[in-house]
Amino acid sequence: MYNLLNVFLMTPPAGGAQGGGMGSMGTLLFFGGMILVMWLFMIRPQTKKAKAQKQFIDNLREGDKIVTIAGIHGKVKKINDNNTLQIEVSPGTFFTVERSAVSMEYTTAVNKAAETK
Repeated sequence: MYNLLNVFLMTPPAGGAQGGGMGSMGTLLFFGGMILVMWLFMIRPQTKKAKAQKQFIDNLREGDKIVTIAGIHGKVKKINDNNTLQIEVSPGTFFTVERSAVSMEYTTAVNKAAETK
């Protein structure tokens, strides 16, 4: 008689005749399928999103309206050589932030909302 552990691990019961089970090839295919599913649904979309974020940051220009990941709204005034941006948050008030601190999602959402008004 199979117990729950043997059914879960797909192993035959001890001392009994071997009947059923997936075998070593079936187990290998099962784990290969699991890795493929993880890659398709978790790793691949995350890689695509990181690539789009990097492209967005590389395409920033002076005068672009941005939102940082901390929620600070501003306009790019100067792009420095050391991967920082100088942004103007209000007339005469400037912040220096890292390029990586600019949020692609928040910036596109704010710019789309401004276009519809």
